[in-house]
Amino acid sequence: MAPIDQIDSLPPSQTSNSRPQESANDDAPPIMSTRNLSGKDKEEISEGGEDEKLTRGYLPIGVVHITDFMHVPERASVPKPLLPWVMRTVECIRGKYTIRVEVYPAFNYARTGHKTEIVDMKDSPHFKFRTMRDGSQGATGHKRIVFTADDGLQMDLRYVLHCSEDAFSISDEEDRAGGVCSMVDMKWQLDQPKEMLGPGAWTEFELTEGQKVTFVFREVAGKVPEGCTPETDPGDPDLSYALVDSLYRATVNFWLKWIGQSKFTGRWREAVHRSALCLKLMTYQPTGAVVAAPTFGLPEEIGGVRNWDYRYTWIRDSAFTIYAFVRIGLTEEAEDYMHFVEARSRELKPDGSLQVMYSIDGKDKLEEVTLDHLEGYRGSRPVRIGNGAYDHLQLDIYGALLDAVYLYNKYRSPISYDTWVAVRRLVNYVCANWDRQDMSIWEVRGLRLVDKRSLPCPDRFKWLQVRDEIYESVMTKGWSEKRKTFVQSFEAVDDAILDSSVLIMPMVFFISPTDPRMLSTINNVVKPPEKGGLMVNYLVYRYDRRLFDDGLEGSNEGSFSMCTFWLVEALTRAGQHHPEMLRKAIVIFEQMIAYGNHLTLFSEEVARSGEALGNFPQAFTHIALISAAFNLDRVLSGTAI
Repeated sequence: MAPIDQIDSLPPSQTSNSRPQESANDDAPPIMSTRNLSGKDKEEISEGGEDEKLTRGYLPIGVVHITDFMHVPERASVPKPLLPWVMRTVECIRGKYTIRVEVYPAFNYARTGHKTEIVDMKDSPHFKFRTMRDGSQGATGHKRIVFTADDGLQMDLRYVLHCSEDAFSISDEEDRAGGVCSMVDMKWQLDQPKEMLGPGAWTEFELTEGQKVTFVFREVAGKVPEGCTPETDPGDPDLSYALVDSLYRATVNFWLKWIGQSKFTGRWREAVHRSALCLKLMTYQPTGAVVAAPTFGLPEEIGGVRNWDYRYTWIRDSAFTIYAFVRIGLTEEAEDYMHFVEARSRELKPDGSLQVMYSIDGKDKLEEVTLDHLEGYRGSRPVRIGNGAYDHLQLDIYGALLDAVYLYNKYRSPISYDTWVAVRRLVNYVCANWDRQDMSIWEVRGLRLVDKRSLPCPDRFKWLQVRDEIYESVMTKGWSEKRKTFVQSFEAVDDAILDSSVLIMPMVFFISPTDPRMLSTINNVVKPPEKGGLMVNYLVYRYDRRLFDDGLEGSNEGSFSMCTFWLVEALTRAGQHHPEMLRKAIVIFEQMIAYGNHLTLFSEEVARSGEALGNFPQAFTHIALISAAFNLDRVLSGTAI
C-alpha cells in the first residue's frame, strides 16, 4: 500500500459526512469527504463518545492519525457562533509519512462550472509562526485555494500547521528558531479532468513525527454583519492553530456533555449511544427535524433503479423518533422534534390532510429531478434529488403523528389547546377517509388524549365508532384464516401476501403481543421465503418481491434493517410469556448489530452478501435499534413493557 491519503470534495450524495441541504432543488455546495487509507494497515474509530472520526494509518516507515470533525460550539450563557467548517487534521505520530491531498469540487450536483485560484497569503501578518505555551509552534498556511462557482457561490480550502515540542531537535537551536513547521512545503497544482466543469487542486508533502496539518473547507463568508469589520466578524475569524485547537476542544466537550445526558445504562449501551449520536447528527437544529438519511442516490439494489433522496423528514417516523429520544432521557431533542411536528399540523391542506414528508425547514414542495449526467453509485441509475412521493396518499402517517403527540404529552409536556384543535382536524380527516384504498394498519389514538387530559371533543362518539370500525376491519379483512397471519392489505387476503409492517402492531398497542393471532403472524414471518416467510439468515425482508409487484424493476432488494429490529421487539414483547421467543430475540438482535460498520452505523438494507444497501446512515434503522435494545434490556432485567 502506498503511503498516501487523499482528501477530495464530492456532492453530498456521495458521502455520509454531508449535512442535509434545505431543499433537494437548492444549489448544493460541495462538501469535503473522506477517501480513507486502503488496505489492512488502517482502522477508524470514534473515541470517547464524541462525533468526530479518527483514522489511523500504519506503515513500517510511520504512523499517521487523521481526525475529521465539524465544529459545534459548547453551550454557554453567551452562545458562540457555529462555524460551518469541515475540518481534517493529519498528524504524523511516528516516523514519516507522505500525504497527497486532492480537492475537486462539483457545484450544484456537478451541473455548474467554477473557477479555481491559488491565492498567496504570505505577506499577511497572520501567517507567521507563533510559539505556544507548551513550547510547540503553529502557523497558518500561506496558500488559500478558492473555488468560485459560476452562480457566485464561493468555497475555499485553508490550512494551519503545527509542530509539537518533540518535533524539534533539542540540540539544534536553529531548528527551534526557524520552526521545523516551515519544512512542510505544500506546492499546490491545478488540474481539470475532462469530465469536470472546473479545475481542482492537489498537493503532495511529507510529514515527520510531531508535525500535523489541519485543513479547513468552508463557504467563504459573505456580507460582514452590521456593526462589524472583517477583522471582528464572529462568523469569519482569522484562521490560526489556536482557533482550530479551540474549535476541536469545544466540539469534543459538546458531544461528551450531550451524550452524558442519556439515562440508558443497560445492555448494548454503546450501540444505543452511537445510534443516539447518529440521530443527533441528522437533526436540523433550527427546526428540530430529523432527516431519514443524510444521503441520496445510494441504491437499494446495486445497478438498480431504487435510488431515492432521503434528505427529508417523514411524518411516519415522528412517533418512533420521539419515543427513542424520550426513552433514553434525551427529552430536549424530543421537544424540538415535536415543535416541528406541531408546526406541520397547523399547516394542513384545505381537506385537513398532511403530506407524507417535508423538507427539514418545513417546505412542502419536493419536486423530484433525475441527474442523468451522473453515473450513480456503481452504475445505479437514475440518480434522483427531490422525492416524488411527497404528495402520495399514505394514511398510516396519521396514526404515527397522533402517537407522537400522545407520547410527547405523556412523557414531556402537555400539548397546547391550538395543537389539540389541529389534532381534532386530523382525526376527523381520517374518520372520513380511512377506508380509501391506501388503508394501512393503525388506530385512532386521539381518544387517549381526550381521556388523559379531558380535552374538548365534540366528535367523541364518531371517533369511537370509527375506531371500532377500523379495528374490526383489520381483524377480519386483514387476517388470513388460510395462512393464520395478518397480511399486507385487505386486497391481499386471498393471496395472503405477508408484510413485515404487521410486526409493529403490538408496539402501537393495536393488539396484545401474546394474542394467538400475533404469535401466529410472528411465526410466519420467521420462516424462510420458500416456506412463505420473510426471514433469511435472521434478516427480515419487508415483503416477498416474487409475490408482489411494487411497480419497479429489480428483484434483488436487500433485507430491511428496521424490519429486523421490529421483529426483535415483537419477539421481546411476546417473550415476556414465551421464553423461547425471548431467546430468539436475543440471537437476532446480537446478529443484527454485527451488520453495522466499524462506527456502529447502519444502512437502510443489508444484502444477502452482508453488504450495506440503500441510503446511509438510516435514521429509522437507528430509531428501531434504540427501541429494540431498550425493551429487550428491560425484559431481560425483569421489568414488564
